[in-house]
Amino acid sequence: MAQRKYTIRRIDDVRWEIPKVGGMRVPGMIYTQARNISEIEKDKSADQVYNVAHLPGIVGRSLAMPDVHWGYGFPIGGVAAFDLEEGIVSPGGVGYDINCGVRLAVTALTRDQVFPNLRNLIDGLFAHVPCGVGSTGGIRLTKKSMAEVLKGGARWALSQGWGDDTDLDMIESRGVMEGADPDAASERAFERGKDQLGTLGSGNHFMELGFIDEIFDDIISDQWGLELGAVTIMIHSGSRGFGYQICDEFLAKMVKSIRVEGIELPDRQLACTKIQGPLGRQYLAAMSAAANFAFANRQILMHLAGNIWNKVLGISPNELGMRLLYDVCHNIAKIETHEVNGKRLRLCVHRKGATRALPALHNALPARYRHTGQPVLIPGDMGRASYILVGKQGALRETFGSACHGAGRAMSRSEAVKKTHGRSIDKELEAKDIYPRWVGRKTLREECPEAYKDVSVVVDVVQRAGLASKVARIRPMGVIKG
Repeated sequence: MAQRKYTIRRIDDVRWEIPKVGGMRVPGMIYTQARNISEIEKDKSADQVYNVAHLPGIVGRSLAMPDVHWGYGFPIGGVAAFDLEEGIVSPGGVGYDINCGVRLAVTALTRDQVFPNLRNLIDGLFAHVPCGVGSTGGIRLTKKSMAEVLKGGARWALSQGWGDDTDLDMIESRGVMEGADPDAASERAFERGKDQLGTLGSGNHFMELGFIDEIFDDIISDQWGLELGAVTIMIHSGSRGFGYQICDEFLAKMVKSIRVEGIELPDRQLACTKIQGPLGRQYLAAMSAAANFAFANRQILMHLAGNIWNKVLGISPNELGMRLLYDVCHNIAKIETHEVNGKRLRLCVHRKGATRALPALHNALPARYRHTGQPVLIPGDMGRASYILVGKQGALRETFGSACHGAGRAMSRSEAVKKTHGRSIDKELEAKDIYPRWVGRKTLREECPEAYKDVSVVVDVVQRAGLASKVARIRPMGVIKG
């Protein structure tokens, strides 16, 4: 085993620093509990934090959120910001599933009202929401209409009747990334995406019904209209095959370009290019197009779910009272302004398996959340819980306004399948009054609850670090897994 080139130094109960050494341009910082630091070292994600700190133009620190685990190039749960003049953009710092994200809607119904019809409701959603590897839906896009999706994002979906215009204020960036250019995407990307709008996807993507079982902040819960027992729906999906193709193709281009640009890397998976170069601009334009596809996708999925819910339960939209609380990006690179060492800088912030956690009074927040801070949505595994938090000033001071995006995997998929041999995960979930439906023979075993870190521990680290604070907890009732 190769000797590690860096040390990890404990700062306090939730912060662990990798001091600058060798070619590191900035220190690293890992947010975690002491009992988890050995796991982070073991799965090599700490190595990736160290590697990212070598990249040109990086400022502040190379960061890892408490759900961190090994990823392609950058760790999943990694955050890094780059100066626009000297810095780079890296597809590995965004991820293959561009704008994989989560949206949470709250209904006027209670658990007691929904539980007797839970199976019918989950079965209805499973029958009408396409999911699984390569799944396609009922929306068929021409090259022209696909280009409109890639430019318009959630706004395009609303123009087609999928939802209400008021939804836009509850979506990060109001549901559209500016600067998207459909012409930056390949024909292959168009082909892969044209039939996948309104589909859930596979792996850790899900549609989950839950209910609010605990409230931690009465004031913010009241302002956001969150009540004990209220039934929720959480949707986790992204840009599907379109985004995957964008990432794959630009990684290949950048592997070739790094020699020409004279960029030295500690890991080839960190393939990147200068933000201000032609390839960098092209990638950001294509990435933004994929992000808009994902925004439109989640908007359509929520609208489909509401229609199915009304039909199965035999109620009106007013009786259902479904309203969007928020929709956040996970895998994205965004141009933002942040203060670093007392200076206001325009930066390209990479969040890979991480989410914004903006505090009150931030100018990027809509009026509804301007005086409270942004809802931060942290889904857990399908057997325990998910959390709603609110962004805090600490996130702006330390993490470029970022927090974790979920519980984070504790096992690889193959390890999870091996360790659950002979078990019936569906029966185990049903014993907890959680009804699952899924596609794929091994899906539930790959996604079993113990394959993930305990989200309550992860959220506790986020709160103790001052990045975001708990508002409410959601318990799952039923889940659809792709």
